[in-house]
Amino acid sequence: MSDNIDIQTQIAQTVELLRKKLGVKDTTLTTSIRKAKRRLPRRIYKQALLLARAEPLADHPRLRLTLDAQKLARASEQVQEHLSGINLADRRLGWFLGMLGGLAFNLLALSVLLLIFLRWQGFI
Repeated sequence: MSDNIDIQTQIAQTVELLRKKLGVKDTTLTTSIRKAKRRLPRRIYKQALLLARAEPLADHPRLRLTLDAQKLARASEQVQEHLSGINLADRRLGWFLGMLGGLAFNLLALSVLLLIFLRWQGFI
């Protein structure tokens, strides 16, 4: 009985971590994972899908007994470990530096094209 309650609490904790770390604002694990699919590694996504398939069964008292509690606990542990390891400040900094890198490349390409055009027209 306590294993089943643990599964339900682990699913709720996983949804809360998805909300905090990836900004997914859904209440069920299935819809949260669907929205966060591209931001999760494939291995973690498959483990999260395993949890999502078990979510409706964990709510039903008789179907809850058919779940493999150890397998779901391992899946939940792996997903939560991955989500806990996400550093939000580092992700924001990486996004900002990527944007600046793209902007710098575009400015460099524009200046090179401008110099080529000016040389072709005979101004340089």
